[in-house]
Amino acid sequence: MKEAFKPYYAVIFTSTQKENIEGYSDMAEKMETLAKQQKGYLGMDSARNAVGITASYWESLEAIKNWKQQTDHLVAQQKGRQDWYSWYNVRICKVEREYEFNK
Repeated sequence: MKEAFKPYYAVIFTSTQKENIEGYSDMAEKMETLAKQQKGYLGMDSARNAVGITASYWESLEAIKNWKQQTDHLVAQQKGRQDWYSWYNVRICKVEREYEFNK
């Protein structure tokens, strides 16, 4: 029997990058590894073309707040604003339901 669905939260980070993004890939990899170690982290999906979209999933708003304030993540946020992004948008959403198709 499948476990009952428990709502969770998604942080959707949409961005466009500047031309010179030296060091970005290493920092992104480091942040993904670090996020996985945070209490309340549930997973992540990411895609990048002209616009990048990363959705991370969390058990609670408190877990999201703690991640946003994590010291190394604060450094990455500053570097992003200063060096890598020309624009970004953050959306925090409550996921009430989900389903998938898998052939």
